[in-house]
Amino acid sequence: MSGFYAPFEKLIVLSSQISLKMGNFTKNSEITKQDIMGKGFYKVPTAKNEPVKSYAPGTPERELVLKTYKEIFNTKVDIPLYIGAEEVRTGKTAKIVVPHDHQHDQGQYHLAGEKEVKAAIQSALKAKKAWAALAWEQRAAIFLKAADLLAGPFRQRMNAATMIGQGKNIFQAEIDSACELIDFFRFNAEFMAEIYNEQPQSDETAWNRTEYRALEGFLYAVTPFNFTSIAANLPAAPALMGNVVVWKPSDSQVLSAQVVMEVFQAAGVPDGVINMVTGDPEMITNIVLDSPDFAGIHYTGSTQVFKGIWKKIGERIDTYKSYPRIVGETGGKDFILAHPSADAKQVATAISRGAFEYQGQKCSAASRCYLPKSLWTAIKEYLVADVQSFKMGSPEDMGNFINPVIHERSFNKLEKYINQAKADEQAEIVVGGNCDKSKGWFVEPTVILTQDPHYTTMETELFGPVVTIYLYEDQQWEQTLKLVDSSSIYGLTGAVFSQDRYAIVEASKALENAAGNFYINDKPTGAVVGKQPFGGSRASGTNDKAGSKANLMRWISPRSIKETFVPATDYRYPFLGE
Repeated sequence: MSGFYAPFEKLIVLSSQISLKMGNFTKNSEITKQDIMGKGFYKVPTAKNEPVKSYAPGTPERELVLKTYKEIFNTKVDIPLYIGAEEVRTGKTAKIVVPHDHQHDQGQYHLAGEKEVKAAIQSALKAKKAWAALAWEQRAAIFLKAADLLAGPFRQRMNAATMIGQGKNIFQAEIDSACELIDFFRFNAEFMAEIYNEQPQSDETAWNRTEYRALEGFLYAVTPFNFTSIAANLPAAPALMGNVVVWKPSDSQVLSAQVVMEVFQAAGVPDGVINMVTGDPEMITNIVLDSPDFAGIHYTGSTQVFKGIWKKIGERIDTYKSYPRIVGETGGKDFILAHPSADAKQVATAISRGAFEYQGQKCSAASRCYLPKSLWTAIKEYLVADVQSFKMGSPEDMGNFINPVIHERSFNKLEKYINQAKADEQAEIVVGGNCDKSKGWFVEPTVILTQDPHYTTMETELFGPVVTIYLYEDQQWEQTLKLVDSSSIYGLTGAVFSQDRYAIVEASKALENAAGNFYINDKPTGAVVGKQPFGGSRASGTNDKAGSKANLMRWISPRSIKETFVPATDYRYPFLGE
């Protein structure tokens, strides 16, 4: 059932053999009308944001996550492809690299070839009919169970895998791989119920209803390294709405991706509904996009790759059974703008957190700042003191605020831009500027001051712990608003700091299209599911707001149904009378 119908429902369902995986056993059964059709209008549990645990010294969660961390770190893993009911090991493997200790042998993951990618597509299509026919409350129950599993027995396993494989400290892992992912599962179930409950008006002559069908075909989820929650939600959100998915996680996120698949299996996601393949991204994407059954993509990653995928979809448009849904969140060159009335300490703290948490490897991270000259001395003092107090090292040491960047390519790119800033006359390093890859990919948090508002690091997305500051004359507030709006192709997040309400209103209006998530007197990171749906436009993506009803609406195809109780028996309308 894909809608809440009143006053009653007439449903004709052909019985079919399906295989539903429930926990760790498989049950073959004949599905009847009564099995599929609900016997009530169900309300899912009210979604609430998962509380963030503190991990303060002496707390049980701190001891448990460190114990789990050691267990995973000291265990070599062999991560397969997940295709239908099979764990596929191709024998062609790649090494799992730990960012803070790149010589550590964490194990390997298997790489898909063309055969495995095609098998994943067929597995998804095979699972489609039974999954789409399953009553919505049954699908909701699976993902609500996944939320509870993650909140309980899987919490520290997911956190520890994220810490090791993606270089996150425990707080960054907790708010991402535990809390945000739990929130996605719970809020998506509530949003699905709200969507299904939206029904058209009827009258005494006909009963009108809307059925929210899954898309015809399969979906492709392409996910990033930086958020485990995004990696899991991009395949899970369409699956909740009755779709089947081929999921390609980032090569730099496979350790926690395996735990995600473990959670899906433990929650009872049937075989073939979500298939995980790793390998050459271009090869996998080309095979997926060549299929006539390709129905859409749920993507988070680089802007250029997303544009390339969009172009390939356009080139193949005549081969598809329907127009594919294209949903993507890409890059950002996110800003902090301070008005002369702003509080210097608040601005400095927003930069310290907004630019350097998780080493600036968030799509929302602050990377360009526009500050009034009158506040610079005070902001600089606070900011430099903050950066110099940061401890940097392994995620296992919970005294470290800063950890490694994700891989050597990122390290080399950041080092190049930092060294260029050291050499350029129009830039200076205020604090930081050192890099060391002898053991891990460590880049010191770096603040660049430039006299040129169009300096390269003011406009280029670096995706690392580097923030560039431009100082404007206090009386040039209006000109600076135009500068902020026009200096980037992106439009993801941004923040304005001011104690002047007129200035806040002016900035909100002038920067209307510069940020899909706009923050007033707060850093531009840390969006919470159910409170600040996340996404931007311009070159930052399609702004379909992950963790909202708007996103789930992209994964369904509404069908309007009109049932006339007493059909007409005469073609003549009243106007034809004499």
